[in-house]
Order: sequence, then C-alpha cells, then structure tokens
Amino acid sequence: MARNSWKIYVALILVGMTVLLGLAHIALFRNPKDLFFYLTLDIVFVPIQVLLVTLIIERLLAEREKQLLLHKLNMVIGAFFGEVGNTLLKESLQSCPDGSGLGDHFGIKPEWKDQDYKIALNFAQSGDFKLAPDPSQLQSLRKLLLQKRGFLLMLLENPNLLEHENFTDLLWAVFHLAEELEARGDLASLPGADLEHLRNDLRRAFSLLIREWLAYLKHLRNSYPYIYSLALRTNPFNPDASPVIKA
Repeated sequence: MARNSWKIYVALILVGMTVLLGLAHIALFRNPKDLFFYLTLDIVFVPIQVLLVTLIIERLLAEREKQLLLHKLNMVIGAFFGEVGNTLLKESLQSCPDGSGLGDHFGIKPEWKDQDYKIALNFAQSGDFKLAPDPSQLQSLRKLLLQKRGFLLMLLENPNLLEHENFTDLLWAVFHLAEELEARGDLASLPGADLEHLRNDLRRAFSLLIREWLAYLKHLRNSYPYIYSLALRTNPFNPDASPVIKA
C-alpha cells in the first residue's frame, strides 16, 4: 500500500484541481450550463479514449519495448557465438560429409540482402544435415561443452531470454547434447544405436544453431557493420576464412 500512496496523492490533487478550476470558471463566467455541457460531452468520448489508449497506443508501446529488448538480447546472443557458438559450428562441420557444400548456402557475402538471408534460412529450416561424428569428434564436442557449461548456465539464468523463444530452444538443445555426452563414459565403445542417438542430438542442435547464427548476422548487418565485417571474415562455412584483411 505504501508503494502506491504517492499515486493516491497525485490522483486526489488532480481531482481537487479539477473541482477548483470548475468552481473558478463558474465564478468568473456565471455560466454553469456551458461548463456541464462540455463536461458531459467529454464523458461521451471517454470510451473511445480508453479504446485508443489501452488497445492501440499501449499495444504499440509494448511492441516497441519488445523490439528494444530483443535488440539488447542480441548482445547476449553475440556473446554466446563468440564464446561457444562459432566453435561449436566449426567442430560440428568437421563431422559433416557435405560440409564444404554448405558453404554454397551459408557463405555469406558482403552484398547479401534480406532476400539472400531468407533463402539461406529456408534451407536451414528444411535441410537435412547429415552429421556423422565419430567417437573422437564426440569426445572433442564433450570437452568443449563441459568447459563452457558455466557460461551456458549463466545465459539460462537471464529471465529476458524468455522473450526470445528460438534462442532459448537452441540453448536447451545444446544443454541436452552436453548432458547426453557427459552421461556416457568411453565414447569409443558405444553401440551403433546409441551413437546414432547422439548424432541426432547433434543434428538438432546444429540446425537450430545455424538458424540463430543467420538471424544474428542479419542483425549485425543492419546495426553493427564493423562487427558484421569481422563475422564475415571468420565465417565457419568458409574454409579460407581469416580475420586478417587482405588487399
């Protein structure tokens, strides 16, 4: 109640000012009939004003706040790719027989437009990535994910990530893969069925990872060209990628 006391005081002051101004108007102009006429006229339009404020203006403001929040969340997503995502993409590609062919779809060029990103995203959503990691590659992935577990847990503790469902799905997929890998001992002695189960977990995480990677790079292109330039020069789908700017 104490938290809202100032609101009650403000409301009483405003109501009091309205009454005082109304009495002053009657005292000065001696015409209460016009005053009550315009007061009644204002009341007639109150429902429309409520409609405009609650259903339209409030909706627009809420949508703008959501966009600002998503814009800030891209900083968190950028930290994820810098810390884990880019390395996970590179290591996953090593187990893809057609890894070099994926460069035709995800070898982003500086001249890419929104339509190019849309085409790449459609391929990422419908593509069947035939990842077939061997036990040594799974061991490398397990080492990476367990090293970064603390960082991933910190990301999940961010309540704002609930506003970004796709990225949250990616985190859960990566966490599930890490837990599956950690739960096993010697990866070299796994039966074929269990090895295929782990491959499916990796394929799920890899597919979600590419989608979020594309969305993040599109955001960089529009908002942070200098970071976008580095992202293109270190593109994991480009075997000749190098952060060094060549003439």
